[in-house]
Amino acid sequence: MNKDKFFELVRPMFTKLHQAAVDNFNKVFDTYPKDVPIMWMAYGMATAFHETAQTMQPIVEYGGKEYFKKYDTGTKIGSALGNTRPGDGYRYRGRGFVQLTGRRNYTLAAGKVGFNLIDEPDLALDFAVARKIMREGMLSGWFTSRKLADYGDGINAYDYKNARKIINGLDCADKIAGYARNFEKALKAAGLK
Repeated sequence: MNKDKFFELVRPMFTKLHQAAVDNFNKVFDTYPKDVPIMWMAYGMATAFHETAQTMQPIVEYGGKEYFKKYDTGTKIGSALGNTRPGDGYRYRGRGFVQLTGRRNYTLAAGKVGFNLIDEPDLALDFAVARKIMREGMLSGWFTSRKLADYGDGINAYDYKNARKIINGLDCADKIAGYARNFEKALKAAGLK
């Protein structure tokens, strides 16, 4: 794979392409799973690009403690997220590459990826853990019951816009679809098949 070609084509997407982002892309390339079609990989990159504010590093959802009260127990959103204890809104705020949010989702992810995210929610900020959460959640559909395979084989065609439903309805779907097309083009130009 010609990584230089890849970075040449994606660099304009970034306000500033930091070395940490380059390092994270390289970790992905060095461990690229052969069972994941290129279009699925491009969509995963686009999701991470969007959800991490272009850093390509697992991050914590922006906002102070007051902001996360909207996720607390007793609120409509908090109930939907399975937050049952005071402070759950802040404790289980969005983290990682996909912004895993809510006690229910942290509990589900913990069972799927084998890390104690309930007692240690910041584990979702570890690159390997965040990547495993994103990969397994998108492949098997445990975020929203929708999975990568629902939107095309990833080899011949892919519905990048509707794939957003894997993570968060159609929120910013057109924007993320554009990112995915750019990543797909860069991956193909770099020789990844």
